[in-house]
Amino acid sequence: MPRRTREHRRDSARSDPARSDSARRDPVRRDLRPARLSPRDVLHVGSGGLRSRPLRVVLSALGIAIGIATMVSVVGVSASSQEKLLRQLDRLGTNMLVASPGESMFAGEDVKLPKSAVGMVSRIEGVEEAGATGTVEATVRRNEKLPEEDSGGIAVQAASLELLRTVRGTIASGSWLNGANGRYPSVVLGHVAAQRLGVGKAGQQVWLGDRYFTVVGVLDPLPLAPELERSALVGWDAAERLLGFDGHPTSVYERSQDSSVSAVRSLLAPTIDPENPQDIKVTDPSAKLQARAATEGAFSSLLLGLGGIALLVGGVGVANTMIISVLERRYEIGLRRSLGAARGQIRIQFVTESLLLSGLGGAVGVALGAAATAVFAQVEGVPWVIPLWSVAGGFGATLVIGTLAGLYPAIRAARLSPTLALHAA
Repeated sequence: MPRRTREHRRDSARSDPARSDSARRDPVRRDLRPARLSPRDVLHVGSGGLRSRPLRVVLSALGIAIGIATMVSVVGVSASSQEKLLRQLDRLGTNMLVASPGESMFAGEDVKLPKSAVGMVSRIEGVEEAGATGTVEATVRRNEKLPEEDSGGIAVQAASLELLRTVRGTIASGSWLNGANGRYPSVVLGHVAAQRLGVGKAGQQVWLGDRYFTVVGVLDPLPLAPELERSALVGWDAAERLLGFDGHPTSVYERSQDSSVSAVRSLLAPTIDPENPQDIKVTDPSAKLQARAATEGAFSSLLLGLGGIALLVGGVGVANTMIISVLERRYEIGLRRSLGAARGQIRIQFVTESLLLSGLGGAVGVALGAAATAVFAQVEGVPWVIPLWSVAGGFGATLVIGTLAGLYPAIRAARLSPTLALHAA
């Protein structure tokens, strides 16, 4: 033995007599330490119990999967619907305002917008486009044989030529009113009005007022102007000449620069009626879509709570599975302990097994939730959106639950005496 080693042991013995006596009695014992398990070994021993009981693993992971699938799908459905509204807002813009008659200060007096309201609004600084509609006292029906009361709730309105461009509408069939057909018995039907009248495309005729009008166009849905979807729109000149329209608009639509919306809003009423601006009502149609987008997930919290309950129930199922696994595998635990496995190694084995079980359920749950959201998006025609935080949060919750569910069974397994475990087996 090298001299330096002997001197080192002699100095250690002098400084610690008790340790020296123990070393003399068992010279090999001082060098015995439990071997550390590599991550690969931990994964191997942790997955051993899962591989031996596949049916139990599937049933235990099912509770976790249901909870995670519920949470991911709820968040995904809400986010997909919200994304559709936000894309509509981006396409339609939030810079449109509508001016209409309000309530007069004097009871029983009707408020009317001046005939020149559109021209007055167009001269406001920042206004880019302006159009108008006016209510016409007439009904529209599929033919003259239907009773006049059977109008289907469809309003007849005069429309300016600039209206479609102002509301950013599109034509599903046919064309919009122009300087030529706007002077004759021609009509453009809103999306809902066409459905109620049974008109699928342009070229057909409807009975409007006391004569047939030719349908020259059918509009696509207008999210910012739903009142136009339920209307039959005729040219301004034709409404005055054929239907007795008085020429006073009932709604003025305007588009302004984004930076000028607030300023234009404050000037609309004084410009249309300088004497009684309080009689003019100014609204922002995009506010409804903004409110819907903001409150889209208002009812998701209840479903998220149900998903959380299902996740906790799944965690209890994992804990129960792990406890039963410890009871059934006492012989294995005792054998490993008798061969030198430390208590920490037993603990990490069962915690790893619980984590793998929960992680499997979480992965399946995320996949099921994503699939459910995809089906919803396909059926409803909305973008497929799943927030990353919901996937990461849901999977992270499964790992936390897996750790908590496996901690007690792991501690219980580590405390088993090797002798008693082998004897009981």
